[in-house]
Amino acid sequence: MAKNLNIDFFRIEGSTLQPQKGRILIAEPFLNDNYFKRSVVLLTEHGKEGTVGFVLNKPIDIAVPDIIEGFPSIDASVSIGGPVQTNTVHYIHTLGDLIPNSIPVLEGIYWGGDFDVLKELVLTGACTGSQIRFFVGYSGWKPKQLEGELEQNAWVVADIKPEMVMKYTSESVWKKTLEKLGEKYRIWINTPENPGLN
Repeated sequence: MAKNLNIDFFRIEGSTLQPQKGRILIAEPFLNDNYFKRSVVLLTEHGKEGTVGFVLNKPIDIAVPDIIEGFPSIDASVSIGGPVQTNTVHYIHTLGDLIPNSIPVLEGIYWGGDFDVLKELVLTGACTGSQIRFFVGYSGWKPKQLEGELEQNAWVVADIKPEMVMKYTSESVWKKTLEKLGEKYRIWINTPENPGLN
């Protein structure tokens, strides 16, 4: 006979953080989507028009010139940014005003900007691979869509230190990020990716 527990291990409680530009979304362990499975998504835009972000921890082993024709060689991280417009390339960087029209995301982290200026900075060596990250496609939500997913406990909203945005490139980031959120999420970390095979 089953006994009801007074706790739901996979219910997100205690977090009062709301989604906003510069915060991250951490996927719940059973979110079984090719793009978002065990993902950490940096939000670069959130408002009445909807939400835009980039998956930080889905790296792909490809050189930047292989995805951007004519772009100079640079040893920069390339990741799958999300399922929207996967025929486009986006970038975040720490170059600030050196790239006109960049959008501030959080302290020291910027999104996009003048692509020709970026190309010139790379050509002259004024931009190194540690200062920029490229993404193929992006993650997007229509107005109120993300809020609906949060109500269904699909994501945890958390803060991230700016310096970690550029370093969080491996798939292990999901576990590392949850570890920092405390004991409540330890069961998430230890949940097998496919519980049916356990």
